[in-house]
Amino acid sequence: MFLVLDSASLYYRSFHALPESMTAPDGYPNNAVRGFLATVTRLVRRHRVPNIVAAWDDDWRPQWRVDLLPSYKLHRVADEADASSESAQPETLGPQAQAICDLLTAGGVPVVGHQGFEADDVVATVAKRHPCIVVSGDRDLVQVVSESVRVHLAINGGMDKWPLLDLQGVVERFEIRADQYVGLAVLRGDPSDGLPGVPGIGAKTAVALLSAFDSMDGVLTAAKLGSGKPMTPRLATLLLDARPYLLAAQKVATARTDVPVYPTISRPSSSARASRIAREWGVTKQWDDLVNACDQAEE
Repeated sequence: MFLVLDSASLYYRSFHALPESMTAPDGYPNNAVRGFLATVTRLVRRHRVPNIVAAWDDDWRPQWRVDLLPSYKLHRVADEADASSESAQPETLGPQAQAICDLLTAGGVPVVGHQGFEADDVVATVAKRHPCIVVSGDRDLVQVVSESVRVHLAINGGMDKWPLLDLQGVVERFEIRADQYVGLAVLRGDPSDGLPGVPGIGAKTAVALLSAFDSMDGVLTAAKLGSGKPMTPRLATLLLDARPYLLAAQKVATARTDVPVYPTISRPSSSARASRIAREWGVTKQWDDLVNACDQAEE
């Protein structure tokens, strides 16, 4: 069993949740590092899963996805170019993200990414091969929920409020199956990923269509035939006009499960290099807490 972390999702959350007045011995902010380690420690204690994989965004906007859908995450490119944008990455976050990567690696935790793939693809690949609990603030990863995979969705305040979704939990929360979630996102749109959706189709209509016709292929077939509730002539026209977008967006939004990564079962452990990095960043206590929590979970 793995605890699979959508790393960027968690360190972004920590960075914005904690003040930059938290600093390392050299005065540099360490709020993201502190918060990330504390969060993972709580997760290990809660789930009693000591074996961690940290999925990493080696390529957060792969060219093959952009080729299929040019609007994919396009607004984030603009935000990064505009340092004054609220969505631009703060200057002090990048070095902290690197410190998290270095510390985990030095402590024996697989930090796994691959050029041409996003962290979501790494998560989905690991989840296909191993029973795991995925932790992410990205609802897109609802699609990986299965009989052996649950998703701890890091949204809505503190960890006590984060839903832990199994197959039934997905149905109760979103009114569709986990394997239908991509269809929902594509039909209704997802501004955070640059998916425009189909004009005139919102979440309720998308759920109704997927519930009636099972999949995106089923929805498009029904639109072509122009029959079957809740398909109407208006909806059929909207869907057929949007067919090129729907086919491309479906591929873009589906997390790949064929990333050539093979993380070994591992958990944090003390090492001279990890201790040095933790000391330099002023997170010795947080690192020791994580190592101890994993040791206890193993018992």
